[in-house]
Amino acid sequence: QDGLKQCLAEFRQQLTWVERLDVTLGPVADPVSQSASTSDAVDPENDFQREMSFYRQAQAAVLEALPRLRKLQVPTRRPDDYFAEMAKSDQQMQKIRQKLKSKQEAMERSEKAKQLRAMRKYGKKVQVEILQRRQKEKKNMLNAVKKYQKGLSDKLDFLDEEQTSSQGNKKGNASQRTKKGPNAKRRYKNQKFGFGGKKKGSKWNTKESFNDVSSFQSKVAHNKGPGKGGRGGKGGKKALNKRPGKRARQKMKNRSR
Repeated sequence: QDGLKQCLAEFRQQLTWVERLDVTLGPVADPVSQSASTSDAVDPENDFQREMSFYRQAQAAVLEALPRLRKLQVPTRRPDDYFAEMAKSDQQMQKIRQKLKSKQEAMERSEKAKQLRAMRKYGKKVQVEILQRRQKEKKNMLNAVKKYQKGLSDKLDFLDEEQTSSQGNKKGNASQRTKKGPNAKRRYKNQKFGFGGKKKGSKWNTKESFNDVSSFQSKVAHNKGPGKGGRGGKGGKKALNKRPGKRARQKMKNRSR
């Protein structure tokens, strides 16, 4: 009994309202029905109605307490320079940031790996389709050849298809080569030594050059021109001064000994 009486005496301390800040009111009037809902009208099983009654009661307490606080010159708004210390330390927040960053990087890596796998899968699929198509074309051509050999068919369309496909491949490779061009090493050598053009077959005769006889000179062609050592020509003296052969020079050398 003594302890209970002591607690009761503490409860009965006459403190000012600023120290207690207790407000006991009913819920505020409903703006729709313009009437205050009593506790008996609230269905405790209805969650929405129960929460709305709590909300209106808190709203009524705010409307009652704010004027009294302003009258007692108690500030109710947070000042602009108010600084509230965070519940978590900076080290802990830094750890959280690093963890979030590592998770994001892991997700990005996983997404990139997923895209690479999808691209590889698609490339493999395309490669398999190309191989199957080639095998099918080869099989069809072999069947056509067998039919032709057995006399079941007299058409040679498969040869035309093969030739057109090979020409298409050559054209594609040639276009790729022209687009690609020579490499850096070839360009450097061309720049340093020059490009002499085609060497093989450069002196071959053509139909036009064979029919063109405008530059033909019979005297020059048959070694009868001036300065030539032909029969009856003026170059006889020059022909006499011709160097003897190796065997003649050897005999002359032996005689001198």
